[in-house]
Amino acid sequence: MITTDALRDQPTLSGSRVRLEPLTSTVLEDYLRALADPEVRRLTGTHGHVDRAQVADWLATRPDQHDRADWAIMGVDDGAFLGEAVLNELDAHNASMNYRIFLAGPQHFGRGCGTEATRLVVDFALNTLALHRVSLGVFAFNPRARHVYEKCGFIQEGRLRERLYWDGQWQDEILMSVLQGEV
Repeated sequence: MITTDALRDQPTLSGSRVRLEPLTSTVLEDYLRALADPEVRRLTGTHGHVDRAQVADWLATRPDQHDRADWAIMGVDDGAFLGEAVLNELDAHNASMNYRIFLAGPQHFGRGCGTEATRLVVDFALNTLALHRVSLGVFAFNPRARHVYEKCGFIQEGRLRERLYWDGQWQDEILMSVLQGEV
């Protein structure tokens, strides 16, 4: 039986490099800057204009969502906004959720922050929430993220062919998951 109370009272998760704090509108400016970064937009498949008012409204409603967990990834040393980590798409009957993450720009890539944030979320999902399965999708042009997910226990289980149209080319999405007891 999963423990969804932990989604209602979403905790802060701490590691040696990053601290995952419940996502709120306090990070609005940093969040908007991240969503404006061309590489963040490419890696997340974000097309079109990002509307400031919509993002502000969305961030303001995160604390009211009790079927998901949205975290701001913050640097332990400097308190800087490093990105977002999310557990969403709760399927309580099948004890599963989806995971997604973005780092707030190339300056944060390759420093271990995404790996640590992912490990913290996977541990929370499988041990605290008692989920059986956490799944994700990653675009095939992002081998760095796939490597991080594999280090954190995710296994490739499928491919959505030509899922994203980006820069005049179709891109596949790789489906991955980790199951309770695998990490």
